[in-house]
Amino acid sequence: MTTSTARVDVWLWAVRIYKTRSAATAGCRGGHVRVNRAPAKASTPVKVGDRVEAFVERTRILEVVTVIDKRVGAAVAATCLVDHSPPVPVVKRMPRVFVRERGTGRPTKRERRALDRLMRP
Repeated sequence: MTTSTARVDVWLWAVRIYKTRSAATAGCRGGHVRVNRAPAKASTPVKVGDRVEAFVERTRILEVVTVIDKRVGAAVAATCLVDHSPPVPVVKRMPRVFVRERGTGRPTKRERRALDRLMRP
């Protein structure tokens, strides 16, 4: 359903930035959401052209293209916003290594299970 304005928490939930509406409301209450660079309450209205900044695991900068207040599919939700977020940082992680002292003999059953967990894809 398309209207001229919608609550920011409803819009963030509808375009699938937050999994639940209560999580979107909590994000607004916690100061993680800004509309046009101003801190936003959950009831702050958004309209086409507004810039919404939300911190959900990383900073997301979104421009409102279509105002919706019902949750829609991911393909439709992607057309309702323009994402101006910086790219996701690439984190290089070292592979996990199982180290045993030389000369300690055969692994125990507990060590063997830990080794199996480590090697499992």
